[in-house]
Amino acid sequence: MTSKPSIDIVIPVLNEERALPGTVATLREFLRDAIPNPCRIVIADNGSDDSTPQVGRGLAEEHPDVAYLRLEQRGRGRALRRAWLESQADLVSYMDVDLSTDLSAFQPLVQALEDGYDLAIGSRLAKESTVRLRSLKREVISRSYNLLIEAMFFTRFSDAQCGFKAMTSAAARALLPHVQDQGWFFDTELLILAEKRGFRIMDVPVTWTDDPDTRVKVVRTALDDLKGLLRLRFGGLPRVERPSG
Repeated sequence: MTSKPSIDIVIPVLNEERALPGTVATLREFLRDAIPNPCRIVIADNGSDDSTPQVGRGLAEEHPDVAYLRLEQRGRGRALRRAWLESQADLVSYMDVDLSTDLSAFQPLVQALEDGYDLAIGSRLAKESTVRLRSLKREVISRSYNLLIEAMFFTRFSDAQCGFKAMTSAAARALLPHVQDQGWFFDTELLILAEKRGFRIMDVPVTWTDDPDTRVKVVRTALDDLKGLLRLRFGGLPRVERPSG
């Protein structure tokens, strides 16, 4: 009988001392009950200056299936890049610490990779998705941003920035050295590069509940993303070979 591929689930955090224990407890329970694969939770702390380091290290010491990774520089993309490239798992993934995306969508992400896709991404914009408590401003910005990506690059994935993604480790090792952004645009750059270089991407519908305490500065992030899109459009995309198999 073939064993199930191992999975690392990365939680990038910045000053999340309060949310982190509950998130890890909820996620560990879910993985134990719903996912038959060997799983490890990796807390990727990128520059926290509260007690997140102590909380993260404590959770890692308490639970053998939890690891803590510390980066002194901030940037979600930087944290994901390091955690994924250092991973020894077969599959790598990440989700936001607030667990805005219902965990029931995680098994379809894993299944897509087991079925031969290179990347699987949660999509709040799929027809089958359910989105709760999202402001009109954020909804309009998100849909406009993804339409802009489609218009500029003729892409087929529907939601670049949902914080719920997974990929094979082989795809991560091939793609990540070519992704320049260290912050919020990291996801978009990764997906554009992956699709344009022939990597297979599966959109997975999700149930998503907006976090009113989110620290994402929507307008500033949108402007940074626009700069990133222009860089990719006019600077060109590097060549990347899709791993065989």
